[in-house]
Amino acid sequence: MDVGELLRYQPDRGAKRPREEEGEEDPRAKQKPTSGREHVRHQEGDEDIEDTGADKKKVLEKLMDHDDDQEAEPLDESSVKKMILTFEKRSYKNQELRIKFPDNPEKFMETELDLNDIIQEMHVIATMPDLYHLLVELNAVHSLLGLLSHENTDILFLEDPLVDLLQELTDIDTLHESEEGAEVLIDALLEGQVVALLVQNMERLDEQVKEEADGVYNTLAIIENMAEFRPDLCTEAAQQGLMQWLLKRIKAKMPFDANKLYCSEILAILLQNNDIPHPPPRGSPVAVQHPSHASIDPSSFSQGTRELLGELDGIDVLLQQLSVFKRHNPATAEEQEMMENLFDSLCSCLMLGANRDRFLKGEGLQLMNLMLREKKMSRMSALKVLDHGMIGPEGSDNCHKFVDILGLRTIFPLFMKTPKKMRKAGVSDKEHEEHVCSIIASMLRNLKAQQRSRLLNKFTENDCEKVDRLMELHFKYLEAVQLADKRIEGEKHDMVRRGEIIDDAMEDEFYLRRLDAGLFVLQLVCYIMVEISNAGVPQLQQRVHQILNMRGGSVKVVRHIMREYVENLGDGKSEEFKESEQKRIMELLENF
Repeated sequence: MDVGELLRYQPDRGAKRPREEEGEEDPRAKQKPTSGREHVRHQEGDEDIEDTGADKKKVLEKLMDHDDDQEAEPLDESSVKKMILTFEKRSYKNQELRIKFPDNPEKFMETELDLNDIIQEMHVIATMPDLYHLLVELNAVHSLLGLLSHENTDILFLEDPLVDLLQELTDIDTLHESEEGAEVLIDALLEGQVVALLVQNMERLDEQVKEEADGVYNTLAIIENMAEFRPDLCTEAAQQGLMQWLLKRIKAKMPFDANKLYCSEILAILLQNNDIPHPPPRGSPVAVQHPSHASIDPSSFSQGTRELLGELDGIDVLLQQLSVFKRHNPATAEEQEMMENLFDSLCSCLMLGANRDRFLKGEGLQLMNLMLREKKMSRMSALKVLDHGMIGPEGSDNCHKFVDILGLRTIFPLFMKTPKKMRKAGVSDKEHEEHVCSIIASMLRNLKAQQRSRLLNKFTENDCEKVDRLMELHFKYLEAVQLADKRIEGEKHDMVRRGEIIDDAMEDEFYLRRLDAGLFVLQLVCYIMVEISNAGVPQLQQRVHQILNMRGGSVKVVRHIMREYVENLGDGKSEEFKESEQKRIMELLENF
């Protein structure tokens, strides 16, 4: 029997939670459904199980006889302390012998195996998060992190590894069982630069080897767990080399697998968890879910991860990876999930003004325009990216370029009718119409001179059919919002009758419901109506008022909607900008 077989030996750990491959159900499996990346990973793993199962069984039979009669000790604070101290002693002894006999593995082989054994036993601590403080107080966290740079990768990634132990300790469900213990553990891990060590360790792994590919997957799971429990660590994690490694892995010329899917998910988490460190006033479109076309301010967002991605040429990496889907649909549901993660990452990045310039120079507008024309699954996400890239005053250059590349020919057919394929893909008419109207509103806000004239000409062609469609959307969403208002007023009346107080939090909730009912789309439509009516084209103003009168509409209603919109504008680049934008819209209303 060689050294490799000895190092693969896994003793029975007694009280540890059973693994799925042993035929018993993992308790956490009930709480978390299998994700797409896990489905891919299991498919990849099944091919190797049959080949290696017999050999592993023979090795285990030879070495596990002495463990057959052992019984698991009851777990309490005393036994955990004993276990941790044993781990510390074995770790120190292994390190000492490695330094003393660096060229003679036989001298420290036994301590290596002992160290591996105690790491397996320590998995049981993950079942008692209220005892996590012992790991910190007895310096075990520092020692565990030290092993991440251990020369023997068997300690890390074969069978039930050290990284698997860290994954179990940071399992999000386990962390929430004891918030106090979890905080202590996460603090200690972050103080020990855990992300930097994990990234450094992933750098030396060869994903062509299944065990090492699993190690990468488990490492990403640790990072996801910590980010979910404490979202504010994302910027620090990105700066410790994680962002650079993720981009490198995503653009690597390797077949699509579970790890690439997981990387795309972690990247999206890093970029999205830092959206609004200091939220704008609750109730504004920005504060809720819809960025106002007149109120985006990149400086109000945390720029750490987005700025870093831009500096690492991440915009180009995202565009290159997404370009595959302009003429081809994802082959599987998992690949589609990865595509959506990359689109989400791109949308998040475009909240930063500097990244919009990179997007423009990287011909991102041309790619999104092609996706809209090709009518593949990427079309809806491309529409969302355009919305984020053209919104606000920072989107001015992108708006002008979009007209130059004949984007009006692409966007207005989508404005006139919601494609059936969108509905089949699970995209609601409201979501589609919201993005299209937001793009048109952004162009009306930003375009100047010739490009603005070309946009206005679109509304006059074919007997003002675009205006007719605009008014159709106005009455559609006005009716939806009025129904929601009626229900909300009824609920308020009932609350007052019961003597309940309607506080600010409740008012915010009601406003959210109105937005969900279609208020934001209605505001965008009214803004477009007001803009084209003040464009100096009498034909457009006459058509708007003609249809309003014909269908029993009211200028007063439009003005009321726009005043509410102005009141809820998010913070602009400065208070001065916000006030000037509010003044501009109010002047448009006066002339409507």
